[in-house]
Amino acid sequence: MRFIFSFILFVSLTTLVFGQKKLDKTLKQLNTESVPYVHVDEVEYTENLLILDTRKKEEFAVSHIKDAIWVGYENFEHDAVVQKIPSKDTPIIVYCSIGVRSEDIGEKLQKAGFTNVKNLYGGIFEWKNQGKNVYKNNTVETDSVHTFDKQWGKLLKTGIKVY
Repeated sequence: MRFIFSFILFVSLTTLVFGQKKLDKTLKQLNTESVPYVHVDEVEYTENLLILDTRKKEEFAVSHIKDAIWVGYENFEHDAVVQKIPSKDTPIIVYCSIGVRSEDIGEKLQKAGFTNVKNLYGGIFEWKNQGKNVYKNNTVETDSVHTFDKQWGKLLKTGIKVY
């Protein structure tokens, strides 16, 4: 019995460590860190914090971080988004599936003069992997996360994968 428990614990920890290393490696390859990261455990909700979801509308509809505002990526409308942000120093967190698309949108916001923009490290996948809640709308919690495709979905370790 002890062997079985030890084996299961070993496999679980190995999966977490290698999964994290894969995420780290992927982000190092695809991002320049031009937008500073904020890690899931560092997110502090304040009254004026804006969380912007840069994924496709279909992804957002499956689930998102509570109170996130969908701004899209391919359909990102700079002027419409800027009007929703009260001031240039408003704390803003951008996120997508793992943090690649959100870096691009974060750069656009920085170029527009916003000074407090952070990119959520690991995106909604890491948010869910760390045990944080996601919502179908702002009141209905769900375990489902749109994983963009099966390849990216390998980085989501918890929850229900939706393609």
